[in-house]
Amino acid sequence: MRVGLTYDLRDEYLAEGYGEEETAEFDSPATIDAITDVLTRRGVEVDRIGHVRHLAARLVAGDRWEFVFNIAEGLRGIGREAQVPALLDAWDIPYTFSDPLVLALTLDKGMTKRVVRDAGIPTPAFAVVRDSHDARQVDLPYPLFVKPLAEGTGKGISAASRAENPAALVSTCGELIAKFRQPMLVETYLPGREFTVGIAGTGAEAGILGVMEIILTAEAEPFGYSFENKERYEGRVSYRLADDAEAERAGETALRAWRVLGCRDGGRLDLRSDHTGEPNFIEANPLAGLHPVKSDLVILARLAGISYDDLLGRIVDSCLSRIFPVAARAA
Repeated sequence: MRVGLTYDLRDEYLAEGYGEEETAEFDSPATIDAITDVLTRRGVEVDRIGHVRHLAARLVAGDRWEFVFNIAEGLRGIGREAQVPALLDAWDIPYTFSDPLVLALTLDKGMTKRVVRDAGIPTPAFAVVRDSHDARQVDLPYPLFVKPLAEGTGKGISAASRAENPAALVSTCGELIAKFRQPMLVETYLPGREFTVGIAGTGAEAGILGVMEIILTAEAEPFGYSFENKERYEGRVSYRLADDAEAERAGETALRAWRVLGCRDGGRLDLRSDHTGEPNFIEANPLAGLHPVKSDLVILARLAGISYDDLLGRIVDSCLSRIFPVAARAA
């Protein structure tokens, strides 16, 4: 079986002059090598394609694959994570992880929260701020939390993200809108525990890999799992597998959201508890990082006793069960 591998290599973008934070979501050679090694051990021939423009050229040239292992995040636009799946759909080539609709939806945190809220899943009250006028119109109880509408990996999150009053909110929103050139998501700050929940599978077959609590140490930037805390997590962040009643509710809420959003194969959902201890949906990560050492989903799996090979195997098996459903049922 010949399988394509699509990705955005961080080193390529850094060499072109992009910054550390701009490229935070992109992958390292270690990740590409690790995925290649796992797929090769499964008897697969891996063809490293690269980013969406490389994929487009290869498709036009006539190249095809049985399926594509897609971890490409994309560089530009609100639909950037959906670009590779959309091209593959156009050429009728199956791929791992979620479809263009899900990836475009979940990148927009405001639209995602509307969907999960309408499904009855708890999520903090929020507003989308596009300019200073919007910021001054926000009518939510303080403190509030501010972050870019369509970024991941903690980009744009810092100690200043927690706004204690209207002046701080207007100031922080203005700075971040100018920097990221996109609206801000403003939501009620939740003071409780922070969880990330790993999921493998699709629809009714989806299941929880584990619930991991994220605990900031005294060395961490306060108030949130920020870009700095993620990039330099050693000594700043403590990770532990949680299995108490509150963590179980976090897992149940995450699995409901996963199915409501239509996510596929594998990923993570982030939750934070309110003052009553009720876990609330924060955001979905249907293209979770797969660095073999430091990505949250991999750390979670390791804590749960799931090897890197097994984690990727579950993702691939979920994908194959969608591509070959009859054969999968017969097996």
